[in-house]
Amino acid sequence: MKIAFIGTGYVGLVSGTCFSELGFDVTCLDVDQKKIDDLTHYGKIPIYEPGLEELVKKNMDAGRLSFSTSYEDIIPQADVVFIAVGTPQDEDGSADLKYVEMCARQMAPHLSGYTVIVDKSTVPVGTAESVEKWIKAENANAEFGVASNPEFLREGHAVSDFMDGDRVVVGAQSEKAIEVMRELYQPLVARGVKLFETNAPTAEMIKYAANAFLAMKITFINEVAALSEACGADVMDVADGIGMDNRIGRAFLNPGPGYGGSCFPKDTNAFAKIGKDYNEPQTLIETVIKANVRIKERMAEKVVNAMGGNVQGKTVGVLGLAFKADTDDMRDAPSLTILPILNELGAKVIAFDPEAMEEAAPKMPFVEMQDTAEAVFDGADAVLVLTEWAEFKDLKWDTLNGKMNGNACIDLRNILDATAMNNAGWMYTCIGQK
Repeated sequence: MKIAFIGTGYVGLVSGTCFSELGFDVTCLDVDQKKIDDLTHYGKIPIYEPGLEELVKKNMDAGRLSFSTSYEDIIPQADVVFIAVGTPQDEDGSADLKYVEMCARQMAPHLSGYTVIVDKSTVPVGTAESVEKWIKAENANAEFGVASNPEFLREGHAVSDFMDGDRVVVGAQSEKAIEVMRELYQPLVARGVKLFETNAPTAEMIKYAANAFLAMKITFINEVAALSEACGADVMDVADGIGMDNRIGRAFLNPGPGYGGSCFPKDTNAFAKIGKDYNEPQTLIETVIKANVRIKERMAEKVVNAMGGNVQGKTVGVLGLAFKADTDDMRDAPSLTILPILNELGAKVIAFDPEAMEEAAPKMPFVEMQDTAEAVFDGADAVLVLTEWAEFKDLKWDTLNGKMNGNACIDLRNILDATAMNNAGWMYTCIGQK
């Protein structure tokens, strides 16, 4: 079975590479010639994802993974074509499907024999039906079926999530398309991954509902953290205590500076817009969206308060810029809200991130990027932990405050031990604990 992926971004490149690792013949298409050249000639991947670069090179060397810009060369040979292009947020909060439509129309004239077209991008309910119409408009004689196969890949864990995920969701109106998808995912089913079959609208809804629920869970514990600070409770113990209930679970109950990234902000807005479109408002998610903005702003206030109520003329050293660890993704990262506020209040901001500085620099030109984590301590009045990179926890915290003008540490990820920090002479502030 030959597979084509249209789009070599995060979802397309990870999924295409993993399918090749399972033994399939995979070609990834993209309109960006430089990106394809970098992949083809140098094995250079456009994103940071642990383990992915090695897997790309391995399967290219094995002849199972290739890259192209030509629909004409690749689509006629494909048994399954995945659409894995971006669905950016439109001005009204909805998912913009212009790239999905472009793919459908461009591939249509080149379809040969029965082909399953798969929506892998995160798309609103009804997109599978739209893709079918777009293809038929360009090629009325095409033999094809359309399936929805949403991705559930966590940045930083994407390869393992694909190969050993909780489930694979496949939705289609055609039994023939479902049969092809069963064959495609049989290697994962054999590994114990559950295959969940449904219709296309339900599969499309599952993706949005899952991300909306997780964003709600994150926001819930962040609001509980604020309440815990006010009343003297320990939010980490609260999270552990409620997480023992198997109806709730401990995952996604770690307090922090608000959710960000490529999925939750965009998908919660799109989910809320879908509710309005169908006259069934998703009021919980609408509230979550507003609360997440407030949480990020509150984190900036927390930094200011920890620095005596005034940051004018003071230096803040920042550890981490990406929205979470093990990625270089800056989309809707909390740093993009918190650090500009500190800058506007007169603080000098210096920062280090193991992977995200190149992405962050043009978005926050006022930030002075440093070569090492230790460098952000030099002359700083306070150090702010914004991303939970493991290497930050392993720094020599017992001596680094000696390089600073002050001794304040504001840990917005709760990755450090409060007792050890206080014993080392730090004025330590975290989230949800007195």
